[in-house]
Amino acid sequence: MGKDLNLLLAGFGGQGLLFGGKVVAYAGMIEGREISWLPSYGPEMRGGTANCSVCISDSPIGSPLVLNPNALIVMNLPSLVKYIDSVVPGGIVIVDSSMIDKTVIRDDIDVCYVPATKLAEENDLKGLANIILIGKLFKEIGFCGTDALDSGLVKSIPSSKKDLLEANRKALKIGIDF
Repeated sequence: MGKDLNLLLAGFGGQGLLFGGKVVAYAGMIEGREISWLPSYGPEMRGGTANCSVCISDSPIGSPLVLNPNALIVMNLPSLVKYIDSVVPGGIVIVDSSMIDKTVIRDDIDVCYVPATKLAEENDLKGLANIILIGKLFKEIGFCGTDALDSGLVKSIPSSKKDLLEANRKALKIGIDF
């Protein structure tokens, strides 16, 4: 995958997609790269559709809206159906297979099935399936350095929730090791 990351995270509101996108964006920023982070959600908020476009590039970013991602993290079936055909050939798709029981019928992209929601629950990390999927994406394409990823996580967690840092680190590791 070239140097630029054009990532789309998609699923239901409340699955932490915007937070996950923020972690990736901060990791790119910490490395001194050009970044954009653009959240988008349906009017329902929690339970409605939510997605987040993240670009990391070495050159200025023309549009923050990712229409043809080279990486897609997808956490529900409606989002898989909606976005799978927009992934560029050679791109990667990370699917939460706990939430989506369909397989992708494209042979020009890499698809990783990670039962992230189930793994999060089994490891007492409820609500951190998003971070497990980011760990898997990091392992597959190394969109930043290990230290930048950890710093991005630290920077994304508000001070009122600093006690959740270790749980998020554990979730990242589960994704990386999967």
